[in-house]
Amino acid sequence: MQSTNLSPGARRWLSPFAPLLSVLGFVALWACVVQLGIWPEYVLPGPAAVGARLVTEIGAGSVWSACGTTLGRAATGLAISIAVGASLGLLLGRFQLARAAIGPLLSGLQTVPSVTWFPLAILLFQLSEQAILAVVVLGAAPSIAVSLLDSFDRLPPILVRAGRAMGLSGFALFRHVLLPGAMPGFVTGVKQGWAFAWRSLMAGELLVLIGDRPSLGAKLHFARELSDPEGLLAWLAVILGIGVVVDLVVFRTIEQRLYERHGLRPSR
Repeated sequence: MQSTNLSPGARRWLSPFAPLLSVLGFVALWACVVQLGIWPEYVLPGPAAVGARLVTEIGAGSVWSACGTTLGRAATGLAISIAVGASLGLLLGRFQLARAAIGPLLSGLQTVPSVTWFPLAILLFQLSEQAILAVVVLGAAPSIAVSLLDSFDRLPPILVRAGRAMGLSGFALFRHVLLPGAMPGFVTGVKQGWAFAWRSLMAGELLVLIGDRPSLGAKLHFARELSDPEGLLAWLAVILGIGVVVDLVVFRTIEQRLYERHGLRPSR
């Protein structure tokens, strides 16, 4: 629900700063917890120590190499997931018999935790890139397909009647009315699929270590194994930062443009 006590101009001006304020508030809370001494600093270091470690890692170039590997995997896995999920969603949305047969299986796959697929993926593909990508796709594609189906189901009936009144039917109705009308919901589904893909990828990189491919998950794993709390929290900050940036820069921009194109108001 949108706030009504701020003008659109004020909301537009404050919007970029709201995430920054939340980050500053979290860092302040973190510093307070460290000062209370609930955990010793060799277990929970403060923001200053973690920030210094992060600057060191950035200066050494390890952050960029790890981000390059992880983001490359994320982009590949998400692209495959979109292709598979959209194809399934379009197929099931077009043919009701296929939906009745496959729809419940998709819903079931959506509820399976991604990490549970890794034993099978490792058995089939060994400790390889294919094992990681397989689990990423299994985690994200069902969510994208189900979201596209839900978008078809939520289309206003008057939209379908208007298309039929203009002489559209069959595939033409699907192509020119149903599919464009479902696009805002589909983008939301892709955003949700990204969240599933990112979580699956982080789990995969923690479990499947490939020696010549430094990644964020591998850095996190080695920081844990070496009892390096500064490194552990620094790499967690990088992972969290990527998730926030992708949400704010990529998906929010796409959503705003799509909503404007359809004459709708975004939900945030």
